[in-house]
Amino acid sequence: MNETRTVPARRIGLRLLVMLVVFAIVLVVSAAVNSAAAGNAVTALVCGALTAAGGLLLYRWIVGRLERRPVDEIAAARMVPQVLRWAGAGIALFAVTIGVIALFGGYRVAGWGSVSAATATLGTMIGAAVAEELLFRGALFRLVEQWLGTWVALAVSGVLFGALHLLNPGATVWGAIAIAAEAGLMLGAAYTATRSLWVPIGLHLGWNFAESGLFGTVVSGTTGTHGLLRGAASGSDLVSGGGFGPEGSVFAIVAGGAVAAVLLRRAYRQGLIVRRGGAG
Repeated sequence: MNETRTVPARRIGLRLLVMLVVFAIVLVVSAAVNSAAAGNAVTALVCGALTAAGGLLLYRWIVGRLERRPVDEIAAARMVPQVLRWAGAGIALFAVTIGVIALFGGYRVAGWGSVSAATATLGTMIGAAVAEELLFRGALFRLVEQWLGTWVALAVSGVLFGALHLLNPGATVWGAIAIAAEAGLMLGAAYTATRSLWVPIGLHLGWNFAESGLFGTVVSGTTGTHGLLRGAASGSDLVSGGGFGPEGSVFAIVAGGAVAAVLLRRAYRQGLIVRRGGAG
């Protein structure tokens, strides 16, 4: 679906303001609930699923009321196949990235974690991926794109997505720039090329779960990583990402940028790039 309807800028601005406020609150509440539940695998999974479901239902209701259209970007029929497929892609992309980092001496396995820790991390990441994608791609990117076009939307949503991660305990300016360049651009491109929020949700979930739940590394400067493995960073921060985690590595930037380029090329060929004013 290519959203090319002409909508007055004032109306888009009002929708954007309402949705940013609402889904910023959703993100804060989701983070608090899932953080409190992170110590137990079953509780974390349940809380992650419930906060994700609550956010999605709220998004469907608000968009339906404000925009008076079918909310096709979270069509139920596409949820399972797209989330599973793109979560797998996110896991594979991170596995390749951490493999390259390890080859250059930036990552090593320091020991074993546990299945229960990985399961708890999965629950936390489900809640985080859905809440962040509803805010940054469902609200911010999508509405800015209607107003000012795809390229401005990619820049604005990417920069603000990177800036959000400055709030994390181990945040660095370089890490925020890296997140904006790799994840912000890649996830925005994923939505642009498919017009489905399930795609960036799945990609985001797979990457983050692999990062902490499988390979046991720091995620975007957060503390207390738990997974199947216990990972340790070593060597140059440009290679390993240092205290910010692998997302601060130049190899992660290259990986995210490469995927974004492929997705944006696909979107361009399919006529899904929106120019300023809503024309495709």
